[in-house]
Amino acid sequence: MSSRRKFLKRSTLSSFGLMTTSLFSSACASNDDKIKSNISTSKVKFPFVISTWENKKANQAAMDILVKGGNALDAVEAGVKIPEGDPEDRSVGYGGRPDRDGDVTLDSCIMDSEGNCGSVCFLEGIKHPVSVARAVMEKTPHVILAGEGAQKFALANGFQKENLLTEKSRLEWEEWKKESNYEPVINIENHDTIGMLAIDANGDISGACTTSGLAYKMKGRVGDSPIIGAGLYVDNEVGGATATGMGEAVLRSLGSFLVVELMRQGMSPAEACKEAVMRIVRKQRFDNIQVGYLAINKKGEYGSFCIHEGFNYVLTSDTGTKLNKSVFHLKVKKEKK
Repeated sequence: MSSRRKFLKRSTLSSFGLMTTSLFSSACASNDDKIKSNISTSKVKFPFVISTWENKKANQAAMDILVKGGNALDAVEAGVKIPEGDPEDRSVGYGGRPDRDGDVTLDSCIMDSEGNCGSVCFLEGIKHPVSVARAVMEKTPHVILAGEGAQKFALANGFQKENLLTEKSRLEWEEWKKESNYEPVINIENHDTIGMLAIDANGDISGACTTSGLAYKMKGRVGDSPIIGAGLYVDNEVGGATATGMGEAVLRSLGSFLVVELMRQGMSPAEACKEAVMRIVRKQRFDNIQVGYLAINKKGEYGSFCIHEGFNYVLTSDTGTKLNKSVFHLKVKKEKK
């Protein structure tokens, strides 16, 4: 009798385990179906370059290298240096809005097809942090240098110290100080990064990400942009991803690494970007922030997804340059007048 009871107990537990596995599999399948709904897959020929926001000039600088047979690493560095050196770009490099103390501090990273990467954060007085990040990658045993140490390294390697606070940015900061009210605005103050991904003629992928960060941030604040796996991640066997928007939300989920790993499991770039965004939606407060992901894979497929309507990106290939609107989770609510 005892043996029979043990047999029945084992049978019941086994049946329950099978039922639970079946239900879990069904739930996962249902979730996958939701992720894939309304997401189309787009594909272009190599070489091509893609970047966040309306950075057409940056894309062209990168593409000029790619069409001559240059590699993806050189292309993304040259590309993001365009907004870094543009005094009219208020969210990247020279001309970027300062922190609340009036200092422009820059974050940047770069990653190549071999898995090598370099990064600088809280860097002051150097116009092209992406090139300093590349020097960290190629000339040191480290991945990240920060603050005074990053600046000292840059100066030792031939970079020049400059004042990055333009008159426009200074006047805006002086006006902000009157109330010192910090309220990020979707698609405006979160419009703070260029992330760029490129595939060269050999099919190799590299990426770069650079920013001056959130305007009027606390002194010393570092976002996702210089953090490998958060603002940028490349795995040449799979693809690459980059992020833009509220860095804290991206950091909490290591979003770019997540996108690449989801692509490794079989999702398209667009599907992977959507799932990464939905992780934020399900687990973090998202009503007043924007996060967008942009990704490519080894097949030449690309895609994006963002929390709120308004994120866009630029694709440049052999067919020209096109500005694309990202698929989104929610429309931005317009205030009543």
